[in-house]
Amino acid sequence: MTWDDFEWVMNIDFWGVAYGTKAFLPHLISSGDAHIANVSSVFGLMGIPTQSAYNAAKFAVRGFTESLRQEMKIGKYPVGVTCVHPGGIKTNIVANARGVGAEDKAEFVHRGFQMIALTRPDSAARAILRGVRANRPRVLIGPDARVFDGIPRIVGPRYQDIGAPFARLGFKVGEKLGIEL
Repeated sequence: MTWDDFEWVMNIDFWGVAYGTKAFLPHLISSGDAHIANVSSVFGLMGIPTQSAYNAAKFAVRGFTESLRQEMKIGKYPVGVTCVHPGGIKTNIVANARGVGAEDKAEFVHRGFQMIALTRPDSAARAILRGVRANRPRVLIGPDARVFDGIPRIVGPRYQDIGAPFARLGFKVGEKLGIEL
């Protein structure tokens, strides 16, 4: 990944959340009853090879949002804060991503994502709204999100050692299919 692409991802996925929160937070506080739901990802729960920029951005959103929630509680501000961790949602996120690979492989990758994305957008929206209404600190979207959340909880950072052989296997399969990783 180029540094330009790395910065592009960080600017959208982290700074967009931070600047959006900064812009709206004073108005939300003055409203007397509000809620912020920032979207991280399952990639904010577990590090994934070849996804360093996206992981960095989504871990940053998680840390930012968890800190903000504590600050709202400490200051007794009338703003709830929730960090949302979606798994695969059937959207066009991969079709619009950078670094998916060569143009002729992008459609293949997009179709593959659509096959493994387990959650429909309307279902994700309902789960987020339930989490906001309950003022939950974290909302996991989809069964894959529960897996991503559970693995590091169960095995700790050793998940990286366990996952490396599977990643290597995935890279070999990708190479045979002509997909850049």
